[in-house]
Amino acid sequence: MDVELARFNMIEQQIRTWDVLDPKVLNLLRDFPREEFVPDQHKALAFVDMNIPLDHGQTMMQPKMEARLLQELSLTNQDKVLEIGTGSGYLTGLLAGCAHSVDTIDIFADFIETARGKLKAHDLNNINYFEGDAAPGWDGEGPYDAIIITGSLPTLPESYKLNLSLNGRLIAIVGQAPVMAAVLIQRLEENSWHEVSLFETSLPPLINAEPPSNFVF
Repeated sequence: MDVELARFNMIEQQIRTWDVLDPKVLNLLRDFPREEFVPDQHKALAFVDMNIPLDHGQTMMQPKMEARLLQELSLTNQDKVLEIGTGSGYLTGLLAGCAHSVDTIDIFADFIETARGKLKAHDLNNINYFEGDAAPGWDGEGPYDAIIITGSLPTLPESYKLNLSLNGRLIAIVGQAPVMAAVLIQRLEENSWHEVSLFETSLPPLINAEPPSNFVF
């Protein structure tokens, strides 16, 4: 496989056509080697328009979704970012390339250790790694300027919205299969948020994500 041609085609045929046009994001996608973060048995799929299986029943998002969510966060080099779900570590690296710092959390220790090794090899030293269950929320070292949740949630815990700084942005995949949507939430004031639905999609849920209550009348 011609890796650089495959990367070029991924950007031009998948990512640009999904309205990802921010030069900073496109340059980062060109420079940061996605293929290094794909499991060995799936290397041939590194640039294919699909979710790639990871261990523990998790997935690495489609390239166009990673790119679109990164663009929607509108990160600056002053931003403090919280990532829920380290996974392969690829999106973690993209976030770190745009932001001042990234706190990344995963419930699986092997995901954290593998990602840490790969990201340190690229001299990304602005990442803090945590092992834990963040399905109910994660206070950490907040508030955060941006939060991204890489697994789906039936409903979004209020604690995540409260952990945003003023003007902070949060992206999450909310709903239950087959109806899920990527939502972007911005904190406008202390008790005011703006929410917009970006697109429909489907992702495996965060481990231990609580299903919505079923009320009986």
